[in-house]
Amino acid sequence: MRLRQAIVAALQDEMRSDPSVMIMGEDVAVAGGPFKTSEGLLEEFGPNRVRDTPISEMAFTGAGVGAAIAGLKPVVEIMFMEFLGVALDQLVTGAAKMRYLSKGQVSVPLVVRASVGSGSGFGSQHSQTLENWVTSTPGLTVATVSTPQTAYGIMRAAVRDPGPTIVLEPRALYAVRGPVERGESGILRLGKALIARPGSALTIVAMGQTVTTSLAAVEQSGIDAEVIDLLTLAPWDRETVLESVARTGRLVVVEEAPESGGWGSEIVAAVTRELFSSLAAAPFRITAPNAPVPYNRELEARFLPQPSEIARQLTSYLATDSVPAPWWVAEGIHHD
Repeated sequence: MRLRQAIVAALQDEMRSDPSVMIMGEDVAVAGGPFKTSEGLLEEFGPNRVRDTPISEMAFTGAGVGAAIAGLKPVVEIMFMEFLGVALDQLVTGAAKMRYLSKGQVSVPLVVRASVGSGSGFGSQHSQTLENWVTSTPGLTVATVSTPQTAYGIMRAAVRDPGPTIVLEPRALYAVRGPVERGESGILRLGKALIARPGSALTIVAMGQTVTTSLAAVEQSGIDAEVIDLLTLAPWDRETVLESVARTGRLVVVEEAPESGGWGSEIVAAVTRELFSSLAAAPFRITAPNAPVPYNRELEARFLPQPSEIARQLTSYLATDSVPAPWWVAEGIHHD
């Protein structure tokens, strides 16, 4: 399946098994979704369960919160992650706090899906990942996907979760093909990372499309690196990451987002705190520069950490046991 088809399959299987699951968002019904991630669902489940909405993210996200409290399991699609900005209050002040404010009496089994990331030529206003908008809110689970199988497994797990869950979908991966095991055995566990590649020389923690670029970089460099697909950002899998770094002695986090405020800072801080005395070298992050995502194809490709740049930094890191400068500093373009 393509990754977008795996998302359709996950929603289809959950809707078949649970009549309380419904979908709402802009163009999700008649058009089958702007990225065809709900294709065919209207025909099978009808307009009561697959609903096109007005162009008002605040309104239909709020409707999703209310529907979840009332007993349904709504899946709300945000076409581009940036559009979630006008509906953040519904999530961070509403959905994320209901269980706490009600002393556990009210649950909000809501899923919010959003396409994210660069690589598709959508320009600076439609190419960000913006996971830092939501990862710092207690009460929200934040997950992402990297392959068709993880898309299927994470989506089904998100729909079944009793609390509000945000699933970030790298749109550059929607067309990627891969095997998908459907059914109960294909469902993944939120909060649990996957080892995408075992290794012993160093640990790479990645998510979304940086899993693919990290694996390509390891192949190019010939380094025996362990690559962890984090999958869930909040809560992230401390046990898997710490166990890996305890074995390898080195940590590199690869992020698509700009350097400032990145999710990898939390992981580097935790590893440094827990494993400082046993580290062979300082942990560090490979990120995008602190700049808007360019529209120009060549510049956009430069923005996202490419396999060659990741391989360069990994090779230098292992050879010197010191943190290499990012390309924009090494080339004298910009100094932070």
